[in-house]
Amino acid sequence: MATHHGLDLGPDRDLDALPLRERKKIQTGIRIFRAAIGLFAERGFDQVSVAEIAAAAEVSKMTVFNYFPTKEDLVMGPMEQHLDEPARAVRDRAPGTSAVAALREDFLAALERKDPATGLNDDQVVLDVIRLVHATPALSSRATAGFGQQAQILLAEELCAQDPAHDELTARIAAAQLLAVRLALIGGNHRRMLAGERADAALPAALEEARRAFASVEHGLGDYCTDRA
Repeated sequence: MATHHGLDLGPDRDLDALPLRERKKIQTGIRIFRAAIGLFAERGFDQVSVAEIAAAAEVSKMTVFNYFPTKEDLVMGPMEQHLDEPARAVRDRAPGTSAVAALREDFLAALERKDPATGLNDDQVVLDVIRLVHATPALSSRATAGFGQQAQILLAEELCAQDPAHDELTARIAAAQLLAVRLALIGGNHRRMLAGERADAALPAALEEARRAFASVEHGLGDYCTDRA
């Protein structure tokens, strides 16, 4: 699913390779997270208390807060570990690679591995989280603030730092365009998954849409929609 406070909450982490203390810490975080999402999916975010989550996870209420400082963090915390991914893709790109190409290849690679951050993942817990965010105003607002604003600020700062001219305006415009592409693609993948499509079956179309979407930024929209005839 992602990491939160140093914890890998996904199902694919090789826990056996870790020291016992760290392994137990991660397992506790996963148990709390999954207990919370299960209760939220069943009854709704606002109808579940932290005390009930603690009981379901067989930990104390204080332990829940040690891992997830707020109730909203139980849903949004793992997702927000992805906020700096676009900026990191630019920062870590190979020499001679454009920012657009770096973000495109990063997103395509994430699609190929069915990273939940791309929206192309049909794991039930991931689907429950998507539904929760859409159905809960507090979570929707936090998602907008994080992925629509904070991630854009981080990307714009990185683009400006990487630009020899340090042109802040161009960096802000580029960040807005590139993140709009990502969000549009993620939203489309969410709709596919919520409609019941399987991630494996949807992958070819998702890859093609991603290539087209990033090409629109790379080459510009030009005279798109000029002719109304």
